[in-house]
Amino acid sequence: MRLPMKYSKDDIIVALKTVFDPEIPVNVWDLGLIYDIDINDEKVGIKMTLTSPTCPMAEEIAQMVKQAAESIAGFRAVSVELVWDPPWSLDRMSSEARLELDLTEEGW
Repeated sequence: MRLPMKYSKDDIIVALKTVFDPEIPVNVWDLGLIYDIDINDEKVGIKMTLTSPTCPMAEEIAQMVKQAAESIAGFRAVSVELVWDPPWSLDRMSSEARLELDLTEEGW
């Protein structure tokens, strides 16, 4: 049996920053794909979206997010829910992601 780990939402975010969309060289956190992280005594719940509802890598990306969170969550269960409301937009991206993709306000 694993011992409970002490971790925070920030620790989960650091783990999520290691997950990259295979088609975009930016991690899922900075892309703005993570909508919510809920941590309680028994589980970690993550609500996320994708840049497109027709993304062919949806299951793989959700699984990578789950595995990254599990690496931090210890004995707690991790669930990842894909949601489409609100829809993802460029506005959700961090300034670091915009710089990485060479997106300026004039370019969107």
